[in-house]
Amino acid sequence: MLKSAMKLIGIAIFGQMTYGQVIPDCGSAVPICSNTPINGGTNGFGIDDFNGASSSGCLERTPSGNIESNSAWYRFRTSAAGQLGFNIGHANTEDWDFALYQATDCSNLGDPIRCNFFDNSDGVGFIGVGEDPSGVSDSVHYEDWLQVAPNEDYILVINNFSNSNSGFSIQFTGDIWTTNPTDALDCSIINNLLGPPVAACEGDTITLDATTPGALSYDWFSNTGSGFTPISGATLPTLNVTVSAQYRVVVGTPSGSIISDVQAVFSPIPITNAVSDEVFCHTSNMVYDLNGKDAEALGVQDPAEFLVSYHTSQAEALSGSNPLDKMYNKAQGLESVFVRLASRMNPDCFDASVSFELNALETPEPSFSTEATLCGDSANVVIGETMPNPGYMYQWSSGETTPSITVSQAGDYTVTVTNSASGINCAIDRTVSVFVSNAPQISVDIEFEDLKPNNTVNVEDLVEGDYEYRLDDGPYQSNNVFNEVSPGAHTITARDIYGCAEVVENFVVVGFLPIFSPNGDVLNETWQIEGLSVLDSPVVTIFDRYGKLIWEMTEFSPGWDGSFQGKPLPSTDYWFKLSYLDSVGNRIYAKHLQSHFSLRR
Repeated sequence: MLKSAMKLIGIAIFGQMTYGQVIPDCGSAVPICSNTPINGGTNGFGIDDFNGASSSGCLERTPSGNIESNSAWYRFRTSAAGQLGFNIGHANTEDWDFALYQATDCSNLGDPIRCNFFDNSDGVGFIGVGEDPSGVSDSVHYEDWLQVAPNEDYILVINNFSNSNSGFSIQFTGDIWTTNPTDALDCSIINNLLGPPVAACEGDTITLDATTPGALSYDWFSNTGSGFTPISGATLPTLNVTVSAQYRVVVGTPSGSIISDVQAVFSPIPITNAVSDEVFCHTSNMVYDLNGKDAEALGVQDPAEFLVSYHTSQAEALSGSNPLDKMYNKAQGLESVFVRLASRMNPDCFDASVSFELNALETPEPSFSTEATLCGDSANVVIGETMPNPGYMYQWSSGETTPSITVSQAGDYTVTVTNSASGINCAIDRTVSVFVSNAPQISVDIEFEDLKPNNTVNVEDLVEGDYEYRLDDGPYQSNNVFNEVSPGAHTITARDIYGCAEVVENFVVVGFLPIFSPNGDVLNETWQIEGLSVLDSPVVTIFDRYGKLIWEMTEFSPGWDGSFQGKPLPSTDYWFKLSYLDSVGNRIYAKHLQSHFSLRR
């Protein structure tokens, strides 16, 4: 809280005001220009800085009935340009919120430029702006980085949603601290003689400087929890301290005494224990849980005090940048992982001396087919890996240990493919089903539509198998029915889908009447074949049931009138054959052609 000018017995105090770490009101916000040590917690909210409003950005009313609840206010000013963020570290059992305003006037805060009001149901230990140092990617408790310019003023309010808290620390982050490690923020806004609260590491020495022009005397005091006591022999303008405490200086001047207090906290530097190398089997979309290595790195050290993070380089481990997601999407192969063990209170107190090997051993992913075909009962086929990895081992259910084997019988063959390293076996089973495919045998059935020019051709399989079909030079299809087939000579090609064999059948499509009636009524008086003109030198011969030649005609002949040597023949069925010249001039007979018709009188 803001501490007013005080009066010691017999000493008058003038001017300088001293600041504690927690101020509940915006108007007295604590000026800071570097990391703050963890404080003793917050209590209440002073005056209502939001004047009864129900919300400010993401902040809503808390159990206090106001936006503020156990609030603390800070302000800082930039003195360089770059990427700026901060971590608010706290106990992972507590629920803290914050809002950041770019403003100089508490009466005109406007809307926050960064704000987080998420509850802490997942038990995290940090909220803030930028990157979660614990390696949680896309944390809902973190807002986007700030891109700042020099001389920008910011006001930060931090709320505890409950009425029980153990305090927090503020840790500044971002590239701006790489380019400007000592002057990223403007310390001239600190009006406390001893400066802002100081966070250091055990073993460090902090020099407190109370140098005041015209001073007559300096008296130093420390408070480690039992009140301020004088430090023997400390009478110089500066004091080197190595112990966590609240320090006070009383500066004697001709016009009176000045009192200034400052908090100095020394955080322990952790020691990272050896972390064992890890070898495991890698699969696609592999996620390795780095949380399991935390206990090794910590040893007996308290995980509530120290944060373990993992990095891909020594430089990143030293800087604490780009921590790996604890649920690490590990690519296959060997990788060095660098461990950073840091104080949760002060991330500058860390050890990054340990690394370990993380070897994601490739689990084999066979590329060969799980099906193979024997082309007939007497054939054989090679199954398995034809381009094997020389480092893998192969064990077939049939006893062979080669990457591929030759089989001559149908059945299931299982191979176990193993990749081994450092005593770890990464294995996978793959089963190949082998079956026999017979060469196709087909029959072509033509459905004639009287004398219509288009007909349907149905291909009948005479043996069982998986086949596909093509009419003339058209595309292959799985359907064995072809519609709208025009008159003329055609070919049907049938092949098995595994490429074992194919057969080609020639057939002719023509149109003729299945029944004709030469009875003098003018309708269907003659029998003829439509489509002969598309064939080369066609000849049609008609026979009776006993095979006697009745009539012969070409494409230029008139139709048959149902007579033989001028005499009408009886009503019955008659047969015919159709021959033509093929592409090389051989006379052939059309197959798969319905070869009989009926005469009715």
